[in-house]
Amino acid sequence: MTDELLRDISFNLIAAGRDTISSGLTWFFWLVATHPSVESKILAEIKSNFQKNGDTDRLVESADDKLKKFIYLHAAFCETLRLYPPLPINHKTAAKADVLPSGHFVKRNERVLLSFYTMARMEEIWGEDCLEFKPERWISKTEGFVHVPSYKFVAFHAGPRNCLGKDQSFIQMKMAAIVIIKSYHVQVVEDHPISTSDSIVLHMKHDLKVRVSKRKIC
Repeated sequence: MTDELLRDISFNLIAAGRDTISSGLTWFFWLVATHPSVESKILAEIKSNFQKNGDTDRLVESADDKLKKFIYLHAAFCETLRLYPPLPINHKTAAKADVLPSGHFVKRNERVLLSFYTMARMEEIWGEDCLEFKPERWISKTEGFVHVPSYKFVAFHAGPRNCLGKDQSFIQMKMAAIVIIKSYHVQVVEDHPISTSDSIVLHMKHDLKVRVSKRKIC
């Protein structure tokens, strides 16, 4: 462990985790705000896990263990990241000539672009309801979480190149969502345009304008 390696790891965690998490949270709150039934289920899950009003103040303590109980919230985030992956496009360069499983020939040093955003909208991968925001697709009949292979759910890349910050990202996003949804109702401003930006990170082109109101009882 050299100073240079420690520097690079620290910079990677800060740079890679900042914009991607903010992107994921933005799309999450938009989807939840436009799907009242999802918001109600998340709120019910929060209430069942935090009986006392001040419990969320201690969320940072043993957060990982506490957050494992939030099955529906985790499903909602997975569904958000499926439809709106913070890094929507990835590219690879062939080290040597090869033939892909599809039969396509790739020359040495040829670049292949992978559109994670497009893959999420392909019926052959996610079914006829692929365009729907449906957290239930991640939950089994026994109320457990459905495991989806990383080569299908590619928001955090796949296989040996899976994102090292995946678990930490979920922890941060869940903590933010719980604290906000527990105390506030987020409503999108009427007629606010929603579209994706042309950038490496999938931000909202016009940001997200909302009205926030305090919940009376939670």
